[in-house]
Amino acid sequence: MSTAFQSSSRKSWRLATGFAFTALACAILLGGVSAWLLGSVAIAGLSAAAFTFNFHTPAAFIRLFAVGRTAARYGERLTGHKAALADQISRRVELFAAMAAAPAVRRAGWQLGDDARLADYLDDVEDLDFARLRAGLPALTFACGLAVLIVGSAVLAPSSLLPIIVLLLATLFAGNRVARAGAMAWRETRSLRRGGASRLGAAMASAVPLKAEGAWNRECTEALAALSRADAAQLALRRLQAMLDMIGGALGPVAGVSVMAAAWYAGRQGTELLAPMLLAFSWLALGETMNGASRMLVAVLRRNAARAEIGQWTRGTAAGRREFALDDIKPALLLHGGLQRRAPDGRSIGTPISLLLARGQPTLLVGASGSGKTSLLKQIAGWIGDDAFATDDRILSAGERRALVSLVLHDAVVLEDTVRANLFAGDVPDAALWRALEAVEMDGRIRDAGGLDSWVRQDRFSLGEAQRINLARAWLSSQPVVLLDEPTEHLDEAQGERILERLLARFSDRIVVVSTHRAPPLRDVRTIELQP
Repeated sequence: MSTAFQSSSRKSWRLATGFAFTALACAILLGGVSAWLLGSVAIAGLSAAAFTFNFHTPAAFIRLFAVGRTAARYGERLTGHKAALADQISRRVELFAAMAAAPAVRRAGWQLGDDARLADYLDDVEDLDFARLRAGLPALTFACGLAVLIVGSAVLAPSSLLPIIVLLLATLFAGNRVARAGAMAWRETRSLRRGGASRLGAAMASAVPLKAEGAWNRECTEALAALSRADAAQLALRRLQAMLDMIGGALGPVAGVSVMAAAWYAGRQGTELLAPMLLAFSWLALGETMNGASRMLVAVLRRNAARAEIGQWTRGTAAGRREFALDDIKPALLLHGGLQRRAPDGRSIGTPISLLLARGQPTLLVGASGSGKTSLLKQIAGWIGDDAFATDDRILSAGERRALVSLVLHDAVVLEDTVRANLFAGDVPDAALWRALEAVEMDGRIRDAGGLDSWVRQDRFSLGEAQRINLARAWLSSQPVVLLDEPTEHLDEAQGERILERLLARFSDRIVVVSTHRAPPLRDVRTIELQP
């Protein structure tokens, strides 16, 4: 995330915090001044002061505080959600990058792993992003308001602090109980839901054989039972939340009554009760914010669970990122004397082979489907296995090669976004983008679609067109090692040869490896025949 974007996010959070404090202050003053005015009017009505009592000024303040509370709450929501969404954009980019670097995902190629895990991951990111808005900000404003009113109570009605502190301790005790039970319930719920959904999905996908074997009812029953147990765990948590809300909701009324009772017991009467009355109704206003105590606590629990879960994806990536500081390395060759080819699941393929990949001399991997061409490219790129390759003056680990390689797989994906975004070229000038599209013979098609900023999706392109978008991404890459997986698979023979020749000319100063079913008529290339 850029410095300017971070500054904008911090500014939005500061505004949201300011609005939150303003809303709380207005709510407290609205209740207190309203009570003070009613008490003053009642007292003045019993004496000649009623003829000179000026109610216009306090009434104006009441209207001001009412309008201020409403406006501040809307301001808090608008700026708070803006700040949370801004943080979400940055965090998702970082977390998805970390997730894509995880070994389990590398073995799955471009896929993001198990669908259920991915769905939970998206929920975790949202829980992490909005915890500050849902829990952090309300808790901060409540704590500050509580401190102010406790000080006020200590000054105006010291004996009222005893029931207030007792109730606060009861609230903390109930909150601690909800926190312990809630953390366990949330973990159990996630596990049961994930397992039940996975089992039910597997049963639905295998309905015919399961019915034939008489196992359909059993599988569905056990899957649904897991989902039911997850709902039961959630119900138990909600009951604890209700208990916490009941205790927390009593804070305002108990504190207000305690302040008035303490003042009365101290012998205050008449106008001397106005200040305690203002304080008592301020406690009532603050007590309203305690109605969401359990929701704030659950937001914290979800945030903690999300951090733990996301940590499984991001663990060890800090060390991995240190490997990626390789901007000055432009290898002239990659060498491995006896590389044992491996499938994505780790099993061995065929016999070890020797690889000498040199800059300026493209290497063709030729073989039938199933011969392991794509897997070998992923192995060279560092996406499968932990093999080390020798280069000019050092050994490159799998993590280091991932930072140096542009791996262009044949199963091209077109995102539902603009053409510009689909080229993955960042701040590259438009002229360079058009040159890349022209090189892969897609410039006319993109102009017809509306240009670089036209909105596209997968179903708007044929397989060949999607493949050429993929090759345009390769054209724009600046990586010193380029691996092309069957780049002409969905193109006719003549067009495929033209585009491949342009790409190889473009990459003449880099290490290039191309996998293909059949060797095209190219000069100055090294061919390696792969057998299944």
